[in-house]
This record gives sequence, structure tokens and C-alpha cells, in this order.
Amino acid sequence: MNNKVKYLAIGLLASTTAMAQKPVYKEQYRPQIHFSPPAHWMNDPNGLLYYKGTYHLFYQYYPKASVWGPMHWGHATSSDMIHWKNQPVALYPDSLGLIFSGSAVVDFNNTSGLGKNGQPPLVAIFTHHDQTKEKDGKNDTENESIAYSNDDGKTWHKYAHNPVLKNPGIFDFRDPNVVWYTPEKKWVMSLATKDRITFYSSPNLKEWKKESEFGEHLGAHGGVWECPTLFPITATDGKKLWVLIVNINPGGPSGGSATQYFVGNFNGKIFKALNNDTRWIDSGTDEYAGVTFHNTGDRNIFFGWMSNWEYATTVPTEVWRSANTVPRELKLVNIDHNYYVTSEPVKELNSLKTGSIDLRTINIKGEKALTRLIKHLDNQYELTFSSKQLKSFSITLSNKGGEQLIVGFDVAENSWYIAIVPMRVCLALIRVLQSAWSPGVSQMSQVLM
Repeated sequence: MNNKVKYLAIGLLASTTAMAQKPVYKEQYRPQIHFSPPAHWMNDPNGLLYYKGTYHLFYQYYPKASVWGPMHWGHATSSDMIHWKNQPVALYPDSLGLIFSGSAVVDFNNTSGLGKNGQPPLVAIFTHHDQTKEKDGKNDTENESIAYSNDDGKTWHKYAHNPVLKNPGIFDFRDPNVVWYTPEKKWVMSLATKDRITFYSSPNLKEWKKESEFGEHLGAHGGVWECPTLFPITATDGKKLWVLIVNINPGGPSGGSATQYFVGNFNGKIFKALNNDTRWIDSGTDEYAGVTFHNTGDRNIFFGWMSNWEYATTVPTEVWRSANTVPRELKLVNIDHNYYVTSEPVKELNSLKTGSIDLRTINIKGEKALTRLIKHLDNQYELTFSSKQLKSFSITLSNKGGEQLIVGFDVAENSWYIAIVPMRVCLALIRVLQSAWSPGVSQMSQVLM
């Protein structure tokens, strides 16, 4: 069947080294756009924070080996979320335990009293994990603590009276994520507590009161709940709602660890979901522990660990192990009276584009090979095209090694898909199984990285 693609542009992305200050970032398999630590083990992103023009990325880090070990908080900073500068380790294990996951906030009103010289402190809220208690079979191995910075995140000091929230006897009691709730001028903590999320509130980040629990009988429960994040969001139709992200391990849709989410209302005490079905940020296997940055205004910027606990320790790298996903902006859309979270790579990635190739008005019947029409397909690129109608189609990308990636739309299922299959012929082609696109959908942009 004939199909006319009105416009196609391929914008080549530069294969720039995201952290070019050290030659160590040139090893085999080293990602050049996704953040990765200079050496050793990394997992969950922690304490994502934007302040005074700088993005702060903290992360679970073991600085002595490329396998999991006693957790620290590694630290990196960036002005654009693409080019990162490695900073000294922010938090080290101490007598209270290892430094597990958590969040960081700007205490603009100095509610904690930890500010200095009239400047608000940055406050990190994290889990202390006591390995000695764990070995003794105790349930109260995890407690919540805080640390603060008075120099814009360069150095950190642990609060003298930690922990600020003691464990009531729950083995899995971790990953505090804190947000300021303006209507009641208080802090709200989302805490992963085994198979649910427990909400706490505080006037000062030091004294916490339990408010409610959520999720015992909702969502996916194939594993333990971890790394939550709660944030307000305005949908594209103007509706004001809240999104609660909950990571789970195992129990993901493709096996192992994954990230689910709930859309609903929150009144400062109770979160109530709008629906009971299970929804995922990603359906694939390479994103976990994803959370959002704090203090980014109307933008909800999401970062995840680009791995999976099913194979994280066996990835074939030597100097370092693990990377993060590219940062994405989350939005909320109304589709058939249901609200869904959308995810799109942040606009800052456009700075990596080095040029574009325009192919005007291509007639496609069955298959169309683009390899002969476009040079330099050995780079990352963005594909943009439009047509009048949306029907089933697919785009196939391949290499000489016989690996094939197919991105497509199935009109019968009304869904997009990504598939990896073996093949023998090296082609980059667009397959239009029928004709493409539907009224009201004029353009698609897909970043493949």
C-alpha cells in the first residue's frame, strides 16, 4: 500500500564525551551521554536537586569495587544534565550504618534551623542501614537521618541527633523522599515500608508524625516496594493532580526491577489513586529506582538507574559498573478520561545535535531502505516525520552484527512497541505495513539513545 511521508529529518547527535575532563571515560562500553561514575559501583540516584543554576546528582556508591558494597552517597553536578562534573563523596557510612537511598531539599524557610548567615541550608534525608542489626536478625535495621550543607552542596554535615525517624519494627523501612506541602506549610515524606508507602509529615525535617499508608492492595506486588517520590503536577488539560512513583524489585513487567506510578489526589495526609490498574514508567528492563529532581519549578525531571537487579552485577565492564538513564521530563495527559504519565528526553539534549538531513516527500510502498539516502548512521540520531493518517507501521534499525531494533505502532492494539530480534541483512528501513498516521496526529519524534 502506498504511503507518502511528508517530511523526514534526521538530526545527528554529537558523540561527545559527557565528562571529557578525564580520559578514563573512553573505555569499551562507556556511555557518552548517560551519566556513569568515574570508577566502581553505582546504583540508585539519590538527592536529585536543582539549586542556583546547578543540578546535583547524588547516587548509591561503593568506592572500592565494581560490585555492590557498603553504600556511600556519590556526587556529581551539572548545569545542563548532560555534562557532569564529578565531586567528592558526599556521605560516608558511620556508626549508625550504611548510607542508603533518600532525597534532598532546599529548606528555603530554614524550618530546620540548620541554615547559616541568612542562607537556607540544603538538607539530605536518607536511610541509615545497620548491618550489625541485620546480621543479628533484628527488624529495626533501617532508620531515617538527615545531613545538611551550608555551602551549596560542596560539603555535608550529619545532624548530631540522628536518626530523626526511628524504625517501628519494619524490616524494609527506607528511601525517604521529601516534598514541601505549601497549603499546610509542612514537609511530607513518602517512605517505602515493605509492601506499601507510608506518609509522614514534619514542620522542621527533624520531628516526624505518621499520617497514612497507601498501596497495600493496589499496584504491582511481585517484590518489595522501594524509592518512592510524590509530586504535584498540572495535566495538559489544566487538571491539578499528584503523581506517586513507586519502584519495585522484583515484579517488573519484563522481569526484575521496575518503576510503577499512581495518579491521584493528595490532601497533605492521604493519597487517593484515581484508578486501580497497574501502570509503568517503562515496560523494559533497564530502568529502576527512578525519582524526580526537587526545586525545578513546573518541570518534573526524572532520572533512573539504567540497570536491573537481575543482572546489574554481571554487566561486562571493569573500571566502573552502571549508568543512569538520560534525564526525562514527565507530563500528565488525559486519554479517554484517564490520566497517564508521559516521558520524553529533556530539551537540553538538543544541544548535542550537530546537523540535520531533510528528505522531502518520500513515497513508501511496503519497505523503504534509508541507508543509501542517509550517511553517517553510526551515531545517535533523532527521527522526525509526519503524515496525515496513523496506521500500523514500524521502523527497523540494524547493524552488521545482525542485531535489529524495531520501533513501531500497532493500530489494532492502539499501542507503540519496541522489539529486538535477530536478522541476517543489514538495512535501516522504514516499514509501513499499511498507511501511516491518523487525523490529529501530525508528527512523531523519537530519540534513540
